[in-house]
Amino acid sequence: MSFRLKINLASFILIINASNLSAQIDHLAAFSDPGRIWGNGVERIIEEAFRQCFRTRIIGGKIMNIRLPFAENNERDILLETGWDFFGSGKANPEELWPIMENLLDSRGFSEYVSALSSGREKVIIFDIQQQKWSMSEDLFDIARMKAGSYRGLPHRPYVLTSGKGIQDSDIYNYLYCIGHTGMDCSGFVWYILSWIGKQGGIDLGRILSSSLGVPHGADPSRFVGTAFFNSGSSQIIAVNDEIRSLRPGDVILFRNNEGGMAHSAVIQSINFSNGVIRYLQCTDEAPLAERGVHESFVYFDPASPNVSLTNSSLQWTQKRFAPFPGEKDSPFSDDGERYRAYGGGKVVRLRVLVPVIERLNKN
Repeated sequence: MSFRLKINLASFILIINASNLSAQIDHLAAFSDPGRIWGNGVERIIEEAFRQCFRTRIIGGKIMNIRLPFAENNERDILLETGWDFFGSGKANPEELWPIMENLLDSRGFSEYVSALSSGREKVIIFDIQQQKWSMSEDLFDIARMKAGSYRGLPHRPYVLTSGKGIQDSDIYNYLYCIGHTGMDCSGFVWYILSWIGKQGGIDLGRILSSSLGVPHGADPSRFVGTAFFNSGSSQIIAVNDEIRSLRPGDVILFRNNEGGMAHSAVIQSINFSNGVIRYLQCTDEAPLAERGVHESFVYFDPASPNVSLTNSSLQWTQKRFAPFPGEKDSPFSDDGERYRAYGGGKVVRLRVLVPVIERLNKN
């Protein structure tokens, strides 16, 4: 075979491989298109926004699915004289957060953290959230205490027992949260989803609602949104009967606290009346380790009985609730259903300005 023929054959093979790669990329892009499952209405738009809260990277030789952490100011500094603020006070959106998180994951400090978790030896990782530092202990007594359930951590200094067999998804979360001070709080996430709906419908939600939110001139409206706003008497908030037949994608679910106010919020992505499934999205750290941060949750109901309230005990809420770090005090509720029914029950609200927007998007 001549040299020229070899070159031409190699070029032909490269063209074939490139063509196959392009076809594979096109196939993956089609598979990942939210419209394949959710159509072209508001359900697809909410799903599109939700997926922007995730990134996939290869870390420590593993393909890792990274999610935005939960981050709320003043949640863990109760034993300190001075606390700290998370980036954007927990109200930053994925577009703002991902460059910061990507830099953290590319940093030398994170590489050293991965190496420590891959040493093959058990150890206790000790985070100092205020100082944005971590240390480790391989002391057998420290390890034994953790295994025995004798937790020595504090809210601002969580302890984590690791196997030394490589980094896990939960370890990445711990680093981004404790060292990076990055993430979204529950209402910040809900606001991001609702703002995305508005954007796709051609409106700027922050500009329209700036007066209702009490936003100073020139300030970012997202920084002024909290669960209290969704629970307020603002004319922009529509109280929705929480019977399942009355619910719509884009509605906000509010969970009450022991003082009667609302302490947590989530957003409904879809209601499948044929199969009896509500899918809602939220950002919280009271969840299984692999789900802390932004995640999907479900409520199952009898399709023949769509007139029941979300407080009805016949509903199956599948989202379990756990302490943010193993060893800390458990949530008082085993699942979201218990939490919704607690203290007189939660409520559902709808943003008035989004009603015509969602109707228009659903017609497209």
